[in-house]
Amino acid sequence: MTHTPRKRFGQNFLHDHNIIYSLLSSLNAQTKDHWIEIGPGMGALTEPLLAQGLNLEVVELDRDLVVYLKDKFKAYPHLKIHSADALRFDFAALAKDNEKLRVIGNLPYNISTPLMFHLLDNANCIEDMHFMLQKEVVDRICAEPGSKKYGRLSVMMQYYCKTELLFDVPPESFDPAPKVMSAIVKLVPHAQPPVEVNNLKMLNRVVVQAFSQRRKTLRNSLKKLIEDEAISSLGIDPNLRAEMISLADFARLSNLIREEELEENCDNLPHSIC
Repeated sequence: MTHTPRKRFGQNFLHDHNIIYSLLSSLNAQTKDHWIEIGPGMGALTEPLLAQGLNLEVVELDRDLVVYLKDKFKAYPHLKIHSADALRFDFAALAKDNEKLRVIGNLPYNISTPLMFHLLDNANCIEDMHFMLQKEVVDRICAEPGSKKYGRLSVMMQYYCKTELLFDVPPESFDPAPKVMSAIVKLVPHAQPPVEVNNLKMLNRVVVQAFSQRRKTLRNSLKKLIEDEAISSLGIDPNLRAEMISLADFARLSNLIREEELEENCDNLPHSIC
């Protein structure tokens, strides 16, 4: 089958066997594992995964590729193909008897971030994830405080997961070759969150607000949410910029803002209710 990569699906098919071998070598795959591949494309990763005798399910949006994959791998009874949009797919439904899923994929650059957060909504049933992403995105995911690449994606992904950049992937490893470098990231959901957060929506709100204008200090970027004195009471300098603030500090800020918000709401209700 000849398949022309479709730009609207963000298709860049991996064909470099050295990269495929390096990725598979890093997986420590076991036959008892339940693997999910997102965006299998022409099956460059699917085939060697199946060759290891793994229990594999794939999620593919392109219906033409679904037909191709069903024909190509019809001899493999332990493969299940889902013709579906991964952004709307119920991954948790694939985990049976409290098992943990192992997820892998060459993710389209245009949906990689929302797709990862969609998966993390079901982090309790995921053992780990290995993704091919734009290197800039991987660098942001793994960035530490003080780095120019540190931002909302760093904070929120590190709240959910242990992150690790495995290796870079050059453009010529794909067809068509993208205009940017790619990289493999390993994400392992935390068994317990690394910090205590009272309200995840508030944490996200604080992080988004703090990084909305990176050059501003916390005093200015968070002035609609919290007073200088309250920031200082946590041992955090309000003159610092968001890129200098750790996940633990963001958690403390969001917890305090949430507490103050609840107290303010309570003050506006009859004491009998509070």
